[in-house]
Amino acid sequence: MGASIRAWRMRWIDNSQYFPMMLLVPVLIFFLVWNIIPLLWMVGMSFYNYSLVTGNPPKFIGFDNFIDLFNNFTVWGGLSTTFIFVLFSVGIETVLGMILGLLFWGSTSLPGRRLALTLLFSPMILTPAATGTFFRLIYEPTFGVANYLTKSLLGAEINFLGDEVWAMPAVLLVDIWMWTPFMILITLAALGSVPKAELEAAEVDRLPWPKRIWYVVFPHAKFILMLGILLRTIDSFKVMDLVYQLTRGGPGNTTEAIGLTLFRKAFEGFTMGWSAALAVITLLIAIAFTSIYLYILNLRAQRGEG
Repeated sequence: MGASIRAWRMRWIDNSQYFPMMLLVPVLIFFLVWNIIPLLWMVGMSFYNYSLVTGNPPKFIGFDNFIDLFNNFTVWGGLSTTFIFVLFSVGIETVLGMILGLLFWGSTSLPGRRLALTLLFSPMILTPAATGTFFRLIYEPTFGVANYLTKSLLGAEINFLGDEVWAMPAVLLVDIWMWTPFMILITLAALGSVPKAELEAAEVDRLPWPKRIWYVVFPHAKFILMLGILLRTIDSFKVMDLVYQLTRGGPGNTTEAIGLTLFRKAFEGFTMGWSAALAVITLLIAIAFTSIYLYILNLRAQRGEG
């Protein structure tokens, strides 16, 4: 009896077109509970005036929260700060990651290569909060290493996190230190997709290394590189905890990214409706950018450029 049931079960699994979809049910339930339901709650809450401080029940106000957002200078300042942060962090990380990735890719026989890569990838293991705390001590104006070096080498004391000119570069430097290894990893993965036959042909033809990289390596590797840039852009747009640990958004609002503005309004001001509206706007910006980016990638791939 047991053998016949097992045989029937195996035949049903082999012949059923619904079995693969059934395997996805647990994942879909998890995705529904932890993503879709909170997202719908957030969108719904954005149309209400609801503050945890007053204790009053939520009051439907339509699009008033969104109108207030568009007239709020703090929001526009946070968005501009975020765009500047994303532009410089992702740009510098991409350039450094590609250069270092190419160097490691071309030095497979170098002694200690694996150890160097392991040490290089270690910053990605740390959480942004831990990294921010660590670098806050380095930037400390009284006994920090950074200020000691600038005083010894340049004869000037710089309050890196308290100066409006130096605060953003100081935060950017930490993010670059932390996430350049990710772009190195993406570069190495992209370079691994280059056919060996084409590399050998380029070597036989004695093609110079710059031309070899541009005409042989880059056409095969750039699609993966572009996806890596997309992932870093989305992640950088969400920056909050690193900035919070380093500068708390200061001095003034010079380093206050939109994620930090959202955090303060939601978990310090407890204005849940307004914060939900800001979260919706942020999500729509990210979706719009991702959609346009992927559309361009798909268009280039169809034309045979990617």
